Amino acid sequence: MSAPVKVLPTAKHTASLIFLHGLGDTGHGWAAGLKALKFEHVHCVCPTAPAQPVTVNAGMKMPSWFDIFGLSPESPSDEEGINRSSEILKQLIKDEEDKGIPSNKIFVGGFSQGGAVSLYTALTLGKPLAGVIALSSWLPLHQKFPDAIKGDVSNLPVFQGHGYEDPMVPYKWGELTNKTLSTHLKNIVFKSYHMMHSSCEEEMEDVKNFIEKIVKA
Repeated sequence: MSAPVKVLPTAKHTASLIFLHGLGDTGHGWAAGLKALKFEHVHCVCPTAPAQPVTVNAGMKMPSWFDIFGLSPESPSDEEGINRSSEILKQLIKDEEDKGIPSNKIFVGGFSQGGAVSLYTALTLGKPLAGVIALSSWLPLHQKFPDAIKGDVSNLPVFQGHGYEDPMVPYKWGELTNKTLSTHLKNIVFKSYHMMHSSCEEEMEDVKNFIEKIVKA
C-alpha cells in the first residue's frame, strides 16, 4: 500500500477520522472532499487500497478492499479479503492511538466497500470508537452477526447515508443494514438523498455535523 493521504485539522488535533474509499478510487479522491469540510480538531487519514483483480469487473486490477463476486444479495462474499482489509484498518487505528488519540476519539468510515470494511471492523474491534460513517454501503458478512460482535457496541454512533436511486448498492441494502444494526445499536442516523451511487454536498454537511457533535460533546 502507498502512504495514506492526510488532511490536517485547522486547530489542535484531538480526534481522527480514517476514511476508506470505494472500488477503483484512491485516498486522494476523498481527501479533497474532507479537506473542504475544514475540521478544526479532526485529523483525516485517507488510505488507498491495494490493487487487485475484481471478479465483477472481468478480473481487472484496481484499488479494492476486497473482491466482489457478484451484485446480488445471494452472491458469495470475499471473507478473506474483508478480514485482510479490516486488519489494515485496525493498524491505522493503532497508528492514531500511538499519536495519543484514544480509540473513543477515532472515527472510521468509508464509501461503498470502504464503508463496509469500516462497519465490519467497528463491530468486531472489541474497543470503543468515536463513531462510524457508512456512505452508500452495507454490512458485509451479515450472516455472521450478531455472533461476530465483540464488546459492547450498543452506544456506538453510526451515520448511514444512501441515495434513493443507487444502482450499485441498492437503497434496499442500506435499509436492511440499518434494520440489522438497529437491533444491537441504539445511536444510528440514517439519511436518504436524491442521488445515485455517489455523494452530495448535503450529505457531506450531514457527515460534518455528525462528527463535530460527537467531538464537541
